[in-house]
Amino acid sequence: MKFSDDFIFGGATAAYQCEGSTLEYGKGKVSWDDFLAKQGRFKADPASDFYHQYGQDLKLCKMFGINGIRISISWARIFPDGTGKINQEGIDFYHRVFQECHKNNVEPFITLHHFDTPDTLYQKGDFLNRETVDAFVDYAKFCFEEYKDEVKYWFTFNEIWAVATNTYIEGTFPNGEKYNMTKAFQIMHNMMLAHAKAVVAYKEAGYKGQIGCVQSLEYKYPYDENSLDDIQAAKNEDVLQNQFLLDATFKGYYSTETMEIVDRLVAINNGQLDLRDEDFEVMKKAAVLIDYMGMNYYQSRFIQYYDGENDIHHNGTGEKGTSRFCLKNVGRRMEKEGIPRTDWDWLIHPESMFDMLVRIRQQYPNYKCIYITENGMGYKDEFVDGVIDDAPRIDYIKKHLQYALKAVEAGVNVKGYFVWSLMDMFSWTNGYNKRYGLFYVDYETQKRYPKASAYWYKSVSETKEV
Repeated sequence: MKFSDDFIFGGATAAYQCEGSTLEYGKGKVSWDDFLAKQGRFKADPASDFYHQYGQDLKLCKMFGINGIRISISWARIFPDGTGKINQEGIDFYHRVFQECHKNNVEPFITLHHFDTPDTLYQKGDFLNRETVDAFVDYAKFCFEEYKDEVKYWFTFNEIWAVATNTYIEGTFPNGEKYNMTKAFQIMHNMMLAHAKAVVAYKEAGYKGQIGCVQSLEYKYPYDENSLDDIQAAKNEDVLQNQFLLDATFKGYYSTETMEIVDRLVAINNGQLDLRDEDFEVMKKAAVLIDYMGMNYYQSRFIQYYDGENDIHHNGTGEKGTSRFCLKNVGRRMEKEGIPRTDWDWLIHPESMFDMLVRIRQQYPNYKCIYITENGMGYKDEFVDGVIDDAPRIDYIKKHLQYALKAVEAGVNVKGYFVWSLMDMFSWTNGYNKRYGLFYVDYETQKRYPKASAYWYKSVSETKEV
């Protein structure tokens, strides 16, 4: 099989991870600015300086057969305080970027929120505060109207699960807490409500483009497939990361099976969720209106029954074998013999992406289309004599594309694939030693160098074969 002629071979970016100029040109502060400054380990400035280098990056896209780019708009570059006063310099910047995209025949796929709520709103509780929901919808409406002639493909949020787990379970994001199931589920619900309201507003305004959201998914397998306890543990974590958000995306409500597990996990914190009838009214509307879902997919998990105390350690340094994820009354993530891992302990298991794509088609038959909006391999690339031979990344991407094609053959409507990332960028909890890009960035000179993977990806884009 070949990929279809209209298949998108894209590259993905995120504003805070690539733009630099984090507090320049009228941009407001986001929660990460003070958080990173306090840590003192690294900062997202200049990152890969996309604010000034976007022309070069888009020319590279054209040269290397990349016909789509995921870009996020920085909310705080448009509304420095999240609401109220607008920043014309920020508005004009994105006009220039989108126009440059079209000049290079690269279709922009625009995400409205990629982990960077304006700090003014973040300090009031971020999306746990329903005022932020309303502020996001106003911001989304502004962008829809402002960029209606330049943007045809929109995503509301990137990785709602990542916001929830990194802020309220793993505690690695700004103002992070650990092991708070109640807040994790509540912020996921509120962000899905904000997504739904934005989708309904977009459709009711009659714009000609399309809209969806991006979810980060991981297939959860029982560590011992013959153990009922491990099977239940895998289902616990599946609901926590996948099914709660998939229900919200495609149903607009949470199934009985989902809520049985949610209620039990929330009770661990002696918590209670605020889920309102009027929320589900708008969520059900959006569920039938969305045009696609973006799926960020990097790995799977093997889950074992666990009744011990909470114990999570995030491997943010690339010191292989140091990560731990043991969540009381949920389960323990395990290594599986024969499955390789990256230096950051991420399993390399491309067949699980196929399983997830088929699962969505079977469990949510009203889905319309899926874009694989992120997939890639973090690697400690070595620059040797002007050459970056990233053969492991080529192997990683190749196998995932092969399983994407198998999913198409199995009847899943997959319309595009975006490598994370287009170029090397700042990484939220890893700084700069973890590189994902097709293009190597020398952070001192901001010069770009195509890696071996960029040349390989170009051949795939041209031949539609992998």
